[in-house]
Amino acid sequence: MSKQGLSTTWQKWLSNQPAVLGNGQNNTARFSSAISGNQGSAVWHGNPRLDELLSTAQFNLQDQESIFSRGQRSSGTGSTNGGLIGKTGGRNADGSPAFDQVVPHGGYLWWYVDGISDDGQHSITIIAFIGSVFSPYYLWANRKDFADPNNHCCINVALYSPGKKRWTMTERGKRFNYRDASNFKVGPSDLHWNGQSLEINIKERAVPFGQKVIGKVKVHPEQLFNYSAPLDAQGKHRWGPLAPTSRVEVEFTEPQLKWSGHAYLDSNEGDEPINRPFLEWDWARSLLKDGSTAVMYDVREKNGREYLLALKFNQDGSITNFELGSRQALPKTMWHIQRHIRSDKTKVAVIQDLEDTPFYSRSILQSIWLGEEVSCMHETLNVPRFSATIVQMMLPWRMPRLT
Repeated sequence: MSKQGLSTTWQKWLSNQPAVLGNGQNNTARFSSAISGNQGSAVWHGNPRLDELLSTAQFNLQDQESIFSRGQRSSGTGSTNGGLIGKTGGRNADGSPAFDQVVPHGGYLWWYVDGISDDGQHSITIIAFIGSVFSPYYLWANRKDFADPNNHCCINVALYSPGKKRWTMTERGKRFNYRDASNFKVGPSDLHWNGQSLEINIKERAVPFGQKVIGKVKVHPEQLFNYSAPLDAQGKHRWGPLAPTSRVEVEFTEPQLKWSGHAYLDSNEGDEPINRPFLEWDWARSLLKDGSTAVMYDVREKNGREYLLALKFNQDGSITNFELGSRQALPKTMWHIQRHIRSDKTKVAVIQDLEDTPFYSRSILQSIWLGEEVSCMHETLNVPRFSATIVQMMLPWRMPRLT
């Protein structure tokens, strides 16, 4: 796809990206940009609970974080002179999760997991945030000066099972949190990379009724990718899958659930608050018949720029661009969020609405990609809605905070 309209900075950033890694080995073919000059995903998520505390002495990133302050942050996870330092994209060189990455003040890093059961009856999403970008508390903190993202962490869990739908999203302050290379702990819940799979232990309470949400999730990647692409013209916001095609095992005791299916794992990171450049975006991913995963990221910035990513992550570790048709409008949500998806043909439909909020929606859609009729996990984010005062006043009811 064309890079027309992209800034020189963006083009330079793309040209310096690492090769895709498959099975821990460098792929000899470097990926090409999938960004067009006329069009680009994310998510949102919430819950309350008193739990064990971790002293700030245990949090081993404080000295590293001190090098970042307002006006002294590099583009990317780097030094103030622009040179890259350490890890980026929340991953190691082999594509595996790296939870010890330094996150600049005012910035964010999150890991996103979704899974759908083999019988199509159950689905789950989990998002682990450093710098909870859709938090009213983090938004307010960043208005005065860029805040420490380690003081605004949460693990959002959404269960979508018949009669057992649950939502948790409790933000926790620094004393509740701990992370190192292989572990990220927020209150009583945690993520752990054991060298082969991602283990997630959940011990939360749902909002608004406080039901217990206790269980384990294991994500088994079929292929790891060290891939990252900018979502804005300045390259301050980046996205990339770690394990776009995976298997997942889900087992909860509260509520009682046990199923397995296919899953997806990616990460987003940014060097500034997410509400600065973006107007809205649509994101979708689908498992294809050949075992690869196709992803669409359709981004619109406040300045009028539009970017489209349409990428196929193959089982052999390669990444290919694919063509998508025109942007198709979907029925508006109850909160009048206008959703879109790009499709080879006009045959698009909403199979199931999962989340319907004033600024964000999550759905399972039917579309046509690469000549296949596919079911897509789909999300739409409307940033001006998120930033609206009335929405910010509503969010604490959905997202409590423990300090």
